[in-house]
Amino acid sequence: MSASAIVMMTISMVIVWGGLILAVLNLRGHPDAPEPTADDVPHPL
Repeated sequence: MSASAIVMMTISMVIVWGGLILAVLNLRGHPDAPEPTADDVPHPL
């Protein structure tokens, strides 16, 4: 494997894993709102 291929592979791995880590940290800090359940939805009379 040539040096340029190793450098490009390393850069792409940092981008992918870095994006995953940033997404996890973002969701831990700002969790999604929970979906309403059947008990939360008002029933028509």
